[in-house]
Amino acid sequence: MTGRGRAVRFAIIGAGVIGRTHAACIRALAPGATLALVVDEVPGRACDLAAAYGAEAATSASAAFSRDDIDAVAICTPSGRHADLAIAALDAGKHVIVEKPIDVTLRAARRVANAEARAAAIVTVVSQHRFDPSSQVVHRAIQEGRLGRLTSGVASVAWWRSQDYYDSGDWRGSWALDGGGALMNQGIHTVDLLVWMLGEPVEVSARTACLAHQRIEAEDIAVAVIRFASGALGVLHATTAAYPGLTARIQVHGDRGSAVIDGDRLTYFHAATGDAGSPGHGATADLNQAADLLPGLAPAPAAGSDPGALSDAHLHQYRDFVEAIERGRRPAVTVDDAIRALAVVAAVYESARTGESVPVEVLLRP
Repeated sequence: MTGRGRAVRFAIIGAGVIGRTHAACIRALAPGATLALVVDEVPGRACDLAAAYGAEAATSASAAFSRDDIDAVAICTPSGRHADLAIAALDAGKHVIVEKPIDVTLRAARRVANAEARAAAIVTVVSQHRFDPSSQVVHRAIQEGRLGRLTSGVASVAWWRSQDYYDSGDWRGSWALDGGGALMNQGIHTVDLLVWMLGEPVEVSARTACLAHQRIEAEDIAVAVIRFASGALGVLHATTAAYPGLTARIQVHGDRGSAVIDGDRLTYFHAATGDAGSPGHGATADLNQAADLLPGLAPAPAAGSDPGALSDAHLHQYRDFVEAIERGRRPAVTVDDAIRALAVVAAVYESARTGESVPVEVLLRP
């Protein structure tokens, strides 16, 4: 309940596929949250989603900003419209949850940060895979030093999107509204996990290409090497040209242990128990401890299954967001977190464009 003794009342802007996911999360949090309004410029789409959840419908975002009974706004539009809507909502005193990415440019993202700083409201950006049990276990192990000094990471998103997918909306694969291709739209979640686990990204060297699709401006494959402040090196691979579509996979390696998350499932974990250099150190390096950390966890989805399927992690992030509103605290995923992930993506594109390595810090400067 809010400080006014009622549920957090949400408006959703954008009634497409991801808007429906947000609506389901809000319903699952009842009685602490309720969907009051659905906004979409296509009247039928707004009405259909609103009717399914007992909400009102509108075709203009101003309807969400002008109502005193709306506490929070979920922004589920094409990515290039995120910042303007988030800023308008914040300026109207609304809390905001934005689908990934925060927007398609760092300049737009900084405008959101500035709006949050002057508002009496909070913003979170959807990075739901931080809330996966596997991600939580690995991140905690890193924080506790169980993997030792981190040395490298590998992040791969080998998905498939058909030509029909890109043809279904003229914004898909565009620079203006999608902000890029496979990396910005599909791979940014895994970029976020890599940065969350390995720390401050320092420099990026990358190449991109469009090899399996037509009529899109951006890439369907991106590869990069990322240097982190700790000295660790990361390899990034994101594509929508890997038929029939495999799983997203992230590996983290240190001098005392390694972890592998495949399809949101912890498939390998090993941390040394002996002192480094002792006879026992690394003696059982092939022993997989994952089942001990997450007993009963379902196996990773098979290759070729729906690569874009959403887990309960979306709901976990929504719960964190509502609790942050209730308790007046920062959400687990902040605007700064979203900007850091976006900066890596921007550095990949800039490196691919120039053929040179790109310092991330340069892109983060105002």
